[in-house]
Amino acid sequence: MRRAEIVAAARGWIGTPYRHQASLKGAGCDCLGLVRGVWREVIGPEPEAPPAYTPDWAEALGWETLLEAARRQMAEIAPGAAQAGDVLIFRMGMGVPAKHCAIVSGEGRILHAYWGRAVVETRLTDWWARRVAGAFAFPGWRIKAWRRWCFRRWARRWAAGCCRLG
Repeated sequence: MRRAEIVAAARGWIGTPYRHQASLKGAGCDCLGLVRGVWREVIGPEPEAPPAYTPDWAEALGWETLLEAARRQMAEIAPGAAQAGDVLIFRMGMGVPAKHCAIVSGEGRILHAYWGRAVVETRLTDWWARRVAGAFAFPGWRIKAWRRWCFRRWARRWAAGCCRLG
């Protein structure tokens, strides 16, 4: 999976109207529905069904449902390291759960479903950047690269004689 595939898939959703808890290209989606739809296009079936959630960004419940789900299904990365194809999760106010997400489309740009409008590509302004609560990579190449690195490290150590059995 390449970053360009993720961004191209997400751009295919531009203009899809905002519909709370929906995830159908051209018919309707919310911010999570966009990420779910891109997941289905690029990776395959969704690993879990999302729970019911409210569209209220200022919801005062303390549950970090969105962040917890992202941590279960994606690779968490440093927000400053996010690149095209990665997912940003936003906390819209102090003391409230993170409840908005977007896909990074390029340097300083994001794709997201904007409440009351549609899927749009916008600048990642300072206003948005201050609200980033987490950054995540879709599963795939980062995990494979990590496994390759671990295997190579193990192979070098094994070849040097420090890990041989017997």
